[in-house]
Amino acid sequence: MKTGTARKTAILPSQGTGSPEPVLHAAAPAAAPRKKSEGRTRASASSGRSRALAAGILLPLLAGIAFLAAWQLELFHRLFDLKKYQLPLPSAIVEALRENSSLLATYTGYTLTEAVLGMLAGSALGFVVAIAASGWPRWGGSGLSLAAALNAVPIVALAPILNLWFGDGIGSRVAIVMAATTPAMAINAFKGMTSVDPLALDLMRSCAASRSAVFRHLRIRSSLPHVFTALKINTTASMIAAIVGEFFYSSRGLGYLLSNSIKVAKMPIGWSCIVLAAVAGVLFYLLVEGIERRFIKWHPSRRQAGVSR
Repeated sequence: MKTGTARKTAILPSQGTGSPEPVLHAAAPAAAPRKKSEGRTRASASSGRSRALAAGILLPLLAGIAFLAAWQLELFHRLFDLKKYQLPLPSAIVEALRENSSLLATYTGYTLTEAVLGMLAGSALGFVVAIAASGWPRWGGSGLSLAAALNAVPIVALAPILNLWFGDGIGSRVAIVMAATTPAMAINAFKGMTSVDPLALDLMRSCAASRSAVFRHLRIRSSLPHVFTALKINTTASMIAAIVGEFFYSSRGLGYLLSNSIKVAKMPIGWSCIVLAAVAGVLFYLLVEGIERRFIKWHPSRRQAGVSR
């Protein structure tokens, strides 16, 4: 009977008479089938990644092209009974972008500066509030209540007040963005700091770790995924807050240009501002996501994302 495992015979001396006895030993299986199976596994994984890449890039790209084509062919105008001055065609928006490229680039940089500075300041303040609330719940817990109350105030109601306080300079818009981004960071970071592994906490305490060591090595590390979630939320919220702040009291920025374009019915320029704000927000989001992938490679969510890709 043939088998897939080769056998070899070794001659060993017997214990009693010294005459040799044949002993059978099983040799290791052949490595060729294993190599073939590993090759098939790699090939299937590579084809799976290719299909996932095609689904993640080609399908959204084709959907976007179809949307723009329908827009350019005025299908939305006929569907919603819109005029061209109400909803400019993509070709008119591209033409406005080309003709006003230098002005739009300057104003985009100004608005993005307000958004970045305000988001960094608001996120830092929210992180401090989360540390106080998790470390000293009796006193710091009220900070979370204030953050939740601040989050309930609409930006359109808060922007005129802060513009009145800080004037026409960039500081007023930074303050508006700061107020809009503090609550998300405070609530998410607090959730991460209080959702630590109980076994890890018991281990730190059994090793007589100080309170600061527990915070530094366990609570803050545990909060990093939640912190990056808040940062990604704040990337878009900061752009919205900066543009809304420029609507009310400003002499520069995309919000200022958008407001004036609507007033004088120059809708292609207004839509150009909307397009640039969307592009800046997406790039800002992707930057934060890239930093997240670099800093929390150890988190299970990042490992699962790498496997799925």
